[in-house]
Amino acid sequence: MRSPLPVRDGVNATRLRLPDEGPWDTAMDYMMHRWGHIDPQGIEDRFDAGEIVGEAGTALDRTTPMRDNTFIWYYRTLPPETRIPVELNILHQDDHLLVVDKPHFLPTTPGGTYIQESALVRLRNQLGLPDLIPMHRLDRMTAGILLLSTNPETRGKYQVLFEKRQVRKEYECVAAAEPAAGHPAVDFPVVVRNRMTKSRSYLLAEVIGGEPNAETRIEQLRTFDAGPDAGPNAASDNTCQRQASQRRTLYRLEPHSGKTHQLRVHMASLGLGIVNDAFYPELLDKAPDDYTKPLQLLARGISFVDPITGTAAEFRSGLELSEAP
Repeated sequence: MRSPLPVRDGVNATRLRLPDEGPWDTAMDYMMHRWGHIDPQGIEDRFDAGEIVGEAGTALDRTTPMRDNTFIWYYRTLPPETRIPVELNILHQDDHLLVVDKPHFLPTTPGGTYIQESALVRLRNQLGLPDLIPMHRLDRMTAGILLLSTNPETRGKYQVLFEKRQVRKEYECVAAAEPAAGHPAVDFPVVVRNRMTKSRSYLLAEVIGGEPNAETRIEQLRTFDAGPDAGPNAASDNTCQRQASQRRTLYRLEPHSGKTHQLRVHMASLGLGIVNDAFYPELLDKAPDDYTKPLQLLARGISFVDPITGTAAEFRSGLELSEAP
C-alpha cells in the first residue's frame, strides 16, 4: 500500500492500522490510547496541523471517526542521532540500480535507534532519491556490496531475481583455522544445510529440526598467523595450543538461501565462529560499538543477468577485512 505522504528527510511516513472495534470513537482517541502517555500535546498538535492523513491523503482532525479509516499515516518525531563514523562508497549508478559498498556498523534500513544513520536514509538524502529501496539487506555489522533500486517502475524485475534465487552472492570471513574444542575436523569445501528460524521477539537466529531451509557452501582461501593478541589462549603457557589459536583462515561463503544471520550461524555450527562476532557462538553482553573491531564478514560480490539489458552483471566490493592480511 503506497503512502499518501511523501518521503521526508529520507524517511517514510509511518503507517498505523486502526482496530476494527474498541472503545475509541475517533482516530485521535486511539492514538492517545497508544502514545498519549508519551506526548499527548504533540498528538493534538499534529491533528490540528493536518499532519495525520487517511488512505486518500485527506487530513484527519480531532473528530474524525475511527471507522472512517483502516490505515492512517503520519511522520514520526525523529530523535537526535550521533553520526556513525563510517562512509558509503558508491560503486555504480544508473537509471535502475545503485550499488554501494556498505561499511561495518551502518544498518541497511532505518530501525530502532538508527534512522538517519542508516544506509538507505543517508543515500536518499545525499542523492535526492526519495524512491530508493534496497533489493536485499546486510546486517548492520556486515560490510560489502548492497544493491538498491532507483526506479519504482523496474523494481519488480530485480525483485523477481532475488525471489527466484537467480542472484549469486559471495562473502568472505575470517575465523579460526581449526574448529573449537568439541567440534570435529572439517573437510573443505563443505556445504552446511539446516533449518533456521528467527522470531521478532528473540535476538538470535536458531537452528531447529525439520526440512532444511538454509544452505551455505564454505571453502578455505588462505591461512595465516593472526598476531600475538589473537585467540582465547594467546596467553597460554602451552606453546602448541597458543600457536594453534593464533592461526586464522580467510573463508569464502556462498549462501544458497538468505536467512537472517545465516552465515554467522553456519560458521559457528562448525566451531568456526567469525572473528569479532558478539552473537555467535556465544551472545556477549551488549557494549558500545568498538570501531576498531568490526565483524570479520564481508559481502564480496554479487552477480546476475540484468533483467533490463539481458547481459551479465557483476559487482565486487573494494573493502577488505582488517584481520585478513
